[in-house]
Amino acid sequence: MYKAFFGLSDNPFSIAPNPAYLFLSERHSEALVHLTYGLGDSGGFALLTGEVGTGKTTVSRCLLGQLPENTDTAFILNPALTELELLATICDELHIDYQAQPTLKQLTDLISRFLLNNHQQGRNTVLIIDEAQHLRASVLEQLRLLTNLETDTKKLLQVVLIGQPELQQLLKRQELRQLAQRITARYHLMPLNQQEVARYVQHRLEVAGRFQPLFSAKALVHLHQLSGGIPRLINLICDRALMAAYAKGLANVGREQVASAAQEVSGDAIEAAPSRPWIGWVLVTLMVSVLVFVILTKWLPSVEAVADKASNQPNPELTKLASKQILSTAEPAITYQQNGSNAPNANQDAIAQLQWRQALTQATEANAYAALLGAWDKTPIVGLSSCQAALDQGLKCSQFQGDVKLLEQLNYPAVVHMLNDEQQLFYAALLAIDNHELLLQLGELQFWVNRDWFNRHFGGSFELLVHPTEISLNAIGPGVVGSRVQWLEDALALVQQRSVRTLSKFDDELTLNLKQFQQQQGLKADGIAGRDTLSRLDMLLNTTGPQLTQAVQ
Repeated sequence: MYKAFFGLSDNPFSIAPNPAYLFLSERHSEALVHLTYGLGDSGGFALLTGEVGTGKTTVSRCLLGQLPENTDTAFILNPALTELELLATICDELHIDYQAQPTLKQLTDLISRFLLNNHQQGRNTVLIIDEAQHLRASVLEQLRLLTNLETDTKKLLQVVLIGQPELQQLLKRQELRQLAQRITARYHLMPLNQQEVARYVQHRLEVAGRFQPLFSAKALVHLHQLSGGIPRLINLICDRALMAAYAKGLANVGREQVASAAQEVSGDAIEAAPSRPWIGWVLVTLMVSVLVFVILTKWLPSVEAVADKASNQPNPELTKLASKQILSTAEPAITYQQNGSNAPNANQDAIAQLQWRQALTQATEANAYAALLGAWDKTPIVGLSSCQAALDQGLKCSQFQGDVKLLEQLNYPAVVHMLNDEQQLFYAALLAIDNHELLLQLGELQFWVNRDWFNRHFGGSFELLVHPTEISLNAIGPGVVGSRVQWLEDALALVQQRSVRTLSKFDDELTLNLKQFQQQQGLKADGIAGRDTLSRLDMLLNTTGPQLTQAVQ
């Protein structure tokens, strides 16, 4: 109903598990790494737990997509089964034929033969059980017995148990201690934090075709408070908040719409505390006093003290960086860039500290985008969001999640999401990268930071400006023939710096080369050139515009 009003092509907050809306927070990525490790060559059981709606199913679907091709998978969604029913369900999932009314032993023997045959053919077998907190202790014990089949180095059946926190309590029971000892990887999935909630909401909006922010900053903070960072609740609240804003003809969603939507979702009105204005003034006064004390005693070190220390103990790095100024010990990895500067001295060192603190007050998303637009010789446009201004000038915003390696591969200036020591979000424009350092712009000031500092403070999300793609984003995969297959071969050959083959159909070698490219780029290595893969190829081939590495040459 509200899609056209807000410029959306789809419902961005449906609770259906649509792979197109996949958002992996840092916690989801960690969970995926733990599960992948647990399914290593010697793994037996891996355990993933989390509260309702935290994204366990999302992680499990992502895990399925990353399993090697030589893997047979049994996925059980309804584990409220007896031992016999469980074994029969495993046989059904693995396409193992069995006679009518089989016994427990017959099913066990069939599964064992299947596992041995799979191992001899170089294939793996993985069993994933969702909602595993509903498993009976006797059924879990039957699972353990199945995993007894092993070689000297490997379990022939690897099991992933996914469930709510009650599953952890279930596995602590005395009769399940043997199974608990076989769990090689455990991860408890926590809700999203405040910054991740904001990125999650914007990610879903962008997938649905809306690149400019739709929720106010206060609305997003309140959304995190009311949802507890649970993705499913976030979707429900956002969907109703959009409906409320649409009903009132509002162009943006505010705190009021989020609060109203949360009440509707929970079915309970949120009672406000009795008004006591005098308490508010007391709290404000107290907080200001504490803040001033902290700033004076900890966050802002004395300039005189720093200058004195610098003069008595000269930093050896200063002689190597004639065009850079080292900041104080509060941020030792950061250097301040000033055009035409002479060799730094103690006074410049102290000034650089003040410049950094000043820059942090300007580290807004709007300022970062202004610097990014400037790198492309474009300008912000009054009345338009940054992404709208980019579109108006022939570019588009594109959001990514990754690390410095991905930033270097893409090689474009970026707006990077950074976190300070208190895990508060700030924004910077990344303008250049050399062998050891990265050039950030905060507001109107630029600083060189070393890689260790950047890795510690980088939040993992960033946006680029790119030229809108002119190629078809329809998937290219096995079964496709004709010119699009040759285009894919040409593009991969150019990126991978190898000779081009003449192709008329999608063959095995093209599949291998495509998977290699996808793995190197941190994409889903499924051997199919879908929207993400084609967009990445187009971006790498279209090298017009500013580049991170060329900026320091």
